[in-house]
Order: sequence, then C-alpha cells, then structure tokens
Amino acid sequence: MLEAAVIGAAGLADAARLFLLAAGLTLVFGVCRIANFAHGSLYMLGAYLGFALLSHLPATAAGFALGAAGTALALAAAGALLERTLLRRIRGAPPLLQLLLTYGLALIITDLVQHLAGPDELSLPRAAWMRGSLVWGGMRLPVPDLLDIALALAVGGLLWGLIGRSAWGARLRAARERPDLLAALGIDPAPLFTAVLALGGALAGLAGVLALPEASAHLGMDLEAVMDAFAVVVVGGVGSLAGAAAASLLLGLLHAAGVILLPAASLALPFLIMAGALILRPRGLLGQAPAEEGAPLPPLMPPRPLSDAAWGAGVVLAAFAPLIFGRYGLEMASEAALAALFAMSLHLVMGIGGMPSFGHAAWFGLGAYGAALFWREAGAGLPPLPAFGAALVAGGALAGG
Repeated sequence: MLEAAVIGAAGLADAARLFLLAAGLTLVFGVCRIANFAHGSLYMLGAYLGFALLSHLPATAAGFALGAAGTALALAAAGALLERTLLRRIRGAPPLLQLLLTYGLALIITDLVQHLAGPDELSLPRAAWMRGSLVWGGMRLPVPDLLDIALALAVGGLLWGLIGRSAWGARLRAARERPDLLAALGIDPAPLFTAVLALGGALAGLAGVLALPEASAHLGMDLEAVMDAFAVVVVGGVGSLAGAAAASLLLGLLHAAGVILLPAASLALPFLIMAGALILRPRGLLGQAPAEEGAPLPPLMPPRPLSDAAWGAGVVLAAFAPLIFGRYGLEMASEAALAALFAMSLHLVMGIGGMPSFGHAAWFGLGAYGAALFWREAGAGLPPLPAFGAALVAGGALAGG
C-alpha cells in the first residue's frame, strides 16, 4: 500500500512535468508538421534563464511566479524568432531533414550555453515556501510537485479551450489540415504557425523553470528532455493534446514504478512503451489519420562512378598515410574511415532500403560488444579477424531479428 502511494505521488508529478514539456512539441509537430529536435534546447534555455532571473528575485512565491512568467515570455519570443528565421523554411520538408537541421541547431545552442554559462551545474536553493508538503489519499505531495500538477491542469484546460473552443483554434485546425484553403479565404496561415512555435517555446521555458526546484540546470538536459517529449508525442498521438495528457500520465506512472520497483530498467521503460505503441497502434493512443499523406521522398540519384585514377590515388594515399600524416593524422583518418563505414551502413538502410532508422547506433554498439566479448572469451592471442567476424554476426543477427 505504501509503495502504491509513493508510486502514485511520484507518477503524478512526473506526468505533470512530462505534459508541460510535451504539450508544446505535440502542437508544433501536429500543427506545423515540423519535427523540432531543438525543443529540448528551449527547455534547457528556460532552466538557465530561469536560474538567472530567480537568483536576483525574492525567494518568495511571488518572486518565483514573476521569474517563471518572464522566462516563458522570453522563450515564446525565442520560439517565434526561430520559426520566422529558420523553421518556416523547412516546413513540408521530409522529417529526416527537419530532424537533421534542428539537431544541428540544438548542438549550436548547447555550445552557446556552455560559452555563456560555463560547464558547471547551476542549482537553485529551494525556498522556504517550497519545503512543505500535502498528504492526500495516502500520497505525500511536496509543494513543488503540487505546483507542477496544478500548472499542468491549468495549461491543459487553457489549451483545450484555446484549440478546441475558440475561433483562433478553428483557424489553427484549418491551417493544419488545409492551409491552401485558409489562404484562399484571405487568412494568412504563416502568423498562426509563428504563434504555435511561440506557444511551444513558452511551455518549454516554463517546464525548464519548474525543473529547477527538483534538479539543476546543466548541459545535456536538453537531450534528456526532448527524448521524453518525443516519447509522449508518439505514444499519445501526433497533434493530440488529450493523447499527450494520457501518454504523460502513463509514462509518468511507469517511470515512477520503474524507479521504485525496477531501478535497473527505469531509463528503458519509456522507450519500451514507445516501441510497443508503434507496433500495436502506430498513430498513438488518441492519434488520428492525417488528412493527406506527405510528399514522398525524392528518388535516389544514381551514383556517379569515380575515375580509375581517383580510386588509385585514394588507395596510394591510404597505403602511405602513416608516413604522410604521422600517428595523430593516422588516428584521425582511422576515425574518419570508421565514420564513413557507419554512414554507408546507414545509407543502405535509409537510402536504398527506404526505412528510417534512429536506432542504427545500437547495431554499432552490439558489434563492438560482440567483438570484445569474443576476444575476451576466445583469448587475446588470436588474430583480430575472427573478432571482426563475431562483430558482423552479432550486429547482423540482432538487426535482422
């Protein structure tokens, strides 16, 4: 009974934070058709900006509310600027290209944050008004968790009214389904898309501020956040706020149960649930069929054969690389060759095979572990070729299965 109460309390708090984080992404993904991998960067910026503001504001509830509101407004402006300068240019592009571009943007933002704020974690001391708790139904809910739950309910209600019961929401749904007809009626859909990115940025920034009482602002929190947000979007259904709420509750409770009952598997549970949702219900719990399918990927261009002279020059350069580049250059060339081999393998799957794969690195790791385990068990005195064969068998067998 005690474990159930602890799981319920922790799960509700996790679900509230997940919903605040994923609500903006599901709107951007569902309305604008943009797979924005940089959504986690807005969350991280919200945490760092919130820390900077709250460090100079009174440690009271009013000061926290002022800092959270200021952070949300700043990130709303950042989301709008991001849409007007970059994301509108890739609307309608294949999702893989969107992910590649926004992932690069996330890396740039991470470097900028490290340059401006430094590599150290920034922890905000918990104010006195946050140290209390409420016992309800056998569950002990600390004040920060209560705040997260209350804000998640408030944001969910406001979004439900805004998207489902207002004229602006009707225009937004029209912009999602048939932007051409909306434009024919004299309504420019571009400002609507900008507003959606601003709303998504505000929610991500708010979620970042709310993370401060429980955790610190640190580099890498953007990647953790965006993976959780994508899991919620996929499980709940792209573009469905109700689905995002249901998926947040499900994943929050499962994460809390995993931390308490199965700590070794707690990190893998959201992705196992996401994989199950894709297998059993590809559109998510409450997802709907899209109004129209996206444009197919352009056909593959035939490869351009290199001349025999170029191939010969490459072979000679590789043979004499140790003499030309030295040890450091040889190490860099070896890493480049490995990256090229990995890229070619991914091209076989995604290019020729036509199957998008974001778990391709798993076979890379399994091959490395297969070779290392074979080398350890069979004896280090063997030549390396049998270990390479073990890597091929391990990666190929598991990928094919």
